[in-house]
Amino acid sequence: MEKRKQIYEGKAKKVYETDNKDFLIQEFKDDATAFDATKRGTIIGKGVVNNKVSAELFELLESKGVETHFVKLLSDRDMLIKRLDIFLIEVTIRNIVAGGMAKLLGLEEGIVLKEPVLEYHYKKDKLHDPLINEYHIKALGLATDDELRIARERSFEINNILKDFFKKRSIDLVDFKLEFGRHKDKVLLGDEISPDTCRLWEHGTKKKLDKDRFRRDLGGIEEAYQEILKRVVG
Repeated sequence: MEKRKQIYEGKAKKVYETDNKDFLIQEFKDDATAFDATKRGTIIGKGVVNNKVSAELFELLESKGVETHFVKLLSDRDMLIKRLDIFLIEVTIRNIVAGGMAKLLGLEEGIVLKEPVLEYHYKKDKLHDPLINEYHIKALGLATDDELRIARERSFEINNILKDFFKKRSIDLVDFKLEFGRHKDKVLLGDEISPDTCRLWEHGTKKKLDKDRFRRDLGGIEEAYQEILKRVVG
């Protein structure tokens, strides 16, 4: 499909209209941000990695019965997607204590949780994406009870699929962020699944293979992203 007017530019992606109102083109950038965009930089090749890794994982989820916005890869940086009315909610699934959970609860990173923890965050950069609960979501009208139930159930299902996928590639899926939206009265998974949105640790060594290398100035950022591409796509 033809790439037409740009309708959105975020921290990691641009979105364009196509000649069909039901479909959009999502372009992945090399721009990197952290801490509500107070830290900015560039990770060379990140857009290519995130596009290809997301496509591979979306196809995996589709094969397991999880409906997503993904249609097909168009190029190294572009994918064709279904147009979604995105909920202003980020769903985070945590399998191992790290990042925000460690800071919020004063826990040591690396503790394996007895069962996955699900969190909701309000998608508002100005408010630093605050932690919210189902009552907030209902009060703010961010999603219906049924839509939230579907997103919650899908999130745990996605976690099981991805944990198994990464385990076979000697990677621990520490935590990850998901976004959902409406498409023709269906709730679909949107956004991306990549080293930008997942914490991925090499099994055994706990070497970070994700955007934490950028956040924490650990170096070897491009190499980590390429390693994930190699293990996920081959």
